[in-house]
Amino acid sequence: MSKYQTIAFIGFGEAAQAFCEGWGDTPLLTVRAYDVKTADATTADAKRGDYFHYGLVGCETALDAIQEAEAVISLVTADQALAAARDVAAGIAPGTFFFDCNSVAPATKQAAAEAIMTAGARYVDVAVMSPVRPALLAVPLLLSGPFAAEGKQLLADLGFRGRVVEGGVGAASAIKMIRSIMIKGLEALSAECLLSARAAGVEEEVFSSLDASFPGWDWRSRADYNLDRMLVHGLRRAAEMRESAATAAEFGQAGVMASATAEWQERLGALHLSHLRDGFAAKADAILAATGAASQ
Repeated sequence: MSKYQTIAFIGFGEAAQAFCEGWGDTPLLTVRAYDVKTADATTADAKRGDYFHYGLVGCETALDAIQEAEAVISLVTADQALAAARDVAAGIAPGTFFFDCNSVAPATKQAAAEAIMTAGARYVDVAVMSPVRPALLAVPLLLSGPFAAEGKQLLADLGFRGRVVEGGVGAASAIKMIRSIMIKGLEALSAECLLSARAAGVEEEVFSSLDASFPGWDWRSRADYNLDRMLVHGLRRAAEMRESAATAAEFGQAGVMASATAEWQERLGALHLSHLRDGFAAKADAILAATGAASQ
């Protein structure tokens, strides 16, 4: 495992927890973390419980978390990514690596990089290219920026699999955010199409037609998975898709599809439905009931 002894997480949600799970019980590695949820009385105890569960040092501020850390890994929500970088920049030690793994537009990454590198630290634009579970440390990462090659080696020492892409800060994030227009857009399209089909009582015909048009896709299973991801992560994904819309705008596109996807992701995430039974029908009926629609 790594020769690096102290790693700090800014944000300790699903991704950070998956990485800790991948490391397991590594005696030479100290992990510190700060998550903004500890500042909210309604979520503080649960987040501190996460710290305890993963055996790390939980901190009450971002600046406490980064003390003595050789590397800082930022994994916050998209709407907090720039603020998190600026908070860390106020106390990060020169030479420290800052891995910005957040799903934000290239311009957002560039603004964060300016704050971090002005403080003398080494900023790396990191794009996480697939769900962190079940991959854990094997999740594919893209890295860009002037410190990407050095950062790749540090991450490799920690057990990660990274690949450097050409271009400065923002190149890795452009790939991720543009790809998300398609991936999360398909989720939104499937939600609108198949919830409508369920409400109209014609889902079997619609599923059969889709399966005939796209052999091997198994649309019912995909619909179940897509609804689950939107219900569990919709609010976070909505913030990410607004960054995808901003990315499209940076490159002369309207960002209309990404913006519409953000609306669908937010709509389902805001229902706060979780722990639903497996299967498309159970999730669809719960959504239709929560939104006042009824299946035929």
